Parts: sequence; C-alpha cells; structure tokens
Amino acid sequence: MHPSSAPSYYRATANPYPAFAPLQGRREARVAIIGGGYAGLNTALGLAERGVKDVVLLEREQVGFGASGRNGGFVFGGYSLGEQSLLDQLGEPRARALFGLTTAAVQRIRERVARYAIACDAVDEGVIWANWFRDPGVLRQRQQLLAEHYRVHWDWLAQNELRERVRSSRYFDGLYERDALHLHPLNYAIGLAQAAAGQGVAIHEASGARRLEREGLRWRITTAQGEVIADQVVLACGGYLAGLQKTIDRAVLPIATYAMVTEPLGDRLDDCLHTRAAIYDSRFAFDYYRPLPDRRLLWGGRISVLNRSPRAVQRLLTRDLLRVFPQLKGVRIDYAWSGLMSYARHQMPQIGSDGSGLWWAQAFGGHGVAPTCAAGELLAAAIAEGDDGWKQFSDYGLPSTHRPAGFAAAQATYWWHEFNDWLKTRLEG
Repeated sequence: MHPSSAPSYYRATANPYPAFAPLQGRREARVAIIGGGYAGLNTALGLAERGVKDVVLLEREQVGFGASGRNGGFVFGGYSLGEQSLLDQLGEPRARALFGLTTAAVQRIRERVARYAIACDAVDEGVIWANWFRDPGVLRQRQQLLAEHYRVHWDWLAQNELRERVRSSRYFDGLYERDALHLHPLNYAIGLAQAAAGQGVAIHEASGARRLEREGLRWRITTAQGEVIADQVVLACGGYLAGLQKTIDRAVLPIATYAMVTEPLGDRLDDCLHTRAAIYDSRFAFDYYRPLPDRRLLWGGRISVLNRSPRAVQRLLTRDLLRVFPQLKGVRIDYAWSGLMSYARHQMPQIGSDGSGLWWAQAFGGHGVAPTCAAGELLAAAIAEGDDGWKQFSDYGLPSTHRPAGFAAAQATYWWHEFNDWLKTRLEG
C-alpha cells in the first residue's frame, strides 16, 4: 500500500465498532463535551465513573479523529514544558504535585485498559531516552533532577547496554523510564468511548458544534441537525479548533507532527531493536519510534506549521530513519500521515473555567496521552464534586498565540533549535 493513498496505520488497524449516531433534534444535558479526543473522552468517562448522568459528547468527525488517534502512542509522565522549567516557575511542591498528576494518570491508563478490556496493544515495557550526543551531562542532570525534586527514578543505560537494546551507532548512552508504556492510540480512544457509552454517556459522531451561546443560566450548542441545552460545557478540541470561543481558540497554535509505519520487517526488526520499549532521543528536534506487534516499526518526528502530504512525510521521515538505522535501507513505507497538536505559548496544558459553566482542556503540546487523562479527572471532579484541583493550572492561562504571526515565530524557534542540534552534532565530530 503506497502511503499517498493510505490512511494512517492506526485508522487502517482500528477496532471496528458501531458508529455513534449523529445528534438529531433537541436534548437537554447536565454536561455537554465538545471534542471526542482524549481530553473530552477522559472527562466523559471521569464523569460517568462518578455517577453523573445526562452527559453528551459531540464529535465533528469520529472519536479519536485528531491528534488522539494519530500520535506515537507513548504513555509517560510530564509535560511539554521541561521539568527544570516547571520547577523554576512553580517551586518544588507545586511542580512535584503537577508532575505527580501525570504519573498517576499513567497508572490510571493501565487500570482502565485492564478494567474495560481495551484492546489497544498496550506494551508495558517502559521508554528509553537515547543520547544523540557524546556528552552524558544532559542525561545525568535530568536523572538527578527527577530523583531529587520529583522522586522519580530513571535507570542509567551505559553505551554498550543501550546499543545491545537499540542497534544503532548513532547513540551513546541513555536513560530508561520503567514507569511508561506504549499503545495503539486510536484503539485506546475507541475503548474510552465505548467505556463511557457503556455507562450512559451519549456520544454523537459527525456532530460538529456550529454555535455556542448563552441562554439564561444555561448553554445552547447547535449542530447541523440538532441542539443541546446544557448546564455545563467542556471545550476539548485541541488543534482542531471548533471556532466557538475566540479567546479559547486563539490561545493555541495548531502545529503538525509527522509519523509513518514501515512494512512488516520480520527478522530485520531484530537487526534494529532488542527491546519492546519505545524510544526517543535527546535532541530538541527528536525522533521517536517503537516496535509494533506485527513486526513493523512506527517512526515519528519533526514539528511544522505545514500539514504535509503523506508522500512528503514519507520522504522526510525515511531520511531520519536511515540516519539511525542504515541497515533498513530500501525498506518500504506502508503508511505516512500527519496530525495537528495544540501548543500554548507557555508550553503547558490550558485547563480552566470562566465561572459560568464553561470549561476547557487543550494545549497538550505533543505530550498528551497522560496529561489528557489527568485533565479529564480534574474536570470531572470539578463538575461532579466541586473539587478545585484544576486550579493548580491557574498560572497557565489563555495568552493569545497571535496567529498568524505566531506560526512564523513557532517555526523559526523550531528551526533555531534544530540548527543547534545539528551544530552540536558537528562539533562533537
């Protein structure tokens, strides 16, 4: 199958399920959620698990259509904002508490996959952070920072041990994060949707919200064929903006990232990997990849303001792949795709409320599988129980990204970091 005509690997291998019918007519709800990605689905499931009835979720396309069904499938703690910056901005107690929300979410994801029997090829074998550079300093510093300030331990992988697991002379040493897993992200999203629906959440696909307006003390959401009147509304659209609230939409930049999947490699996979862990490297502009159950290799990387064609994605990423695994020269690429992530200027999730029953969860910035689970729990606890844990994110509000100028600034920043990665590599010889 040529990638120019193929859907994503995830869409091609998605678990079949009965489609959720579009919204028809008028209905009332206690909570309406707009967006059927991880943030919306986790909020819906969190509400259902707390016994909240009358929850409606509206999705413009299919559940998991956006970044939630297109990403690398890595499940680990932390945020796009690095641990040192988080510590500098918030101090140790608050930084550790926020980081802890994501490590707790990793465990909650494990438990939900088991509890709801979600068939998503979960591989609970950790993640390797491989050092692209000879200097081990950045690894030692991060290992020490995590241990001292976050009480998280990552194991050191000496060069010979790393290269035994990852058969590439490109890397020098690494860190192993055991408390991490990887999975089929679209099937995980479908499983979340089925779990929520099984507890009474009304999910409607092909039901894009066209208008959101205040009606007395409630909210009216209008779709092509129906409307929902709700007490509370959650906007969880990520990089696929709904166009309903300007202040919320303009607070994120939709940024593209790329992924591809090889043909089944058979024994050739063993020439590259002797580990079931997922891997990413220590550059700012890093590669990430993982072995798949059918002996393929999933490969991702790069960010761009351009949502490139599958053929262009394949060309770019194949070049990156062969820098690490030249032994795969001539490999066929069966799937290539891109997806839009939502980034905030402050590089942290935006989780909040305006006090009138309108909530939002967005800007997970390419690091969202665990943080979206944490966000869903925070919003569900807030709506169902009046819990104010979501206010831990109050420092990270909705500053405008100043599109379209913000796109140019984001691309320039990425290119600058990419140049520095290249320069450091050259200087090391």
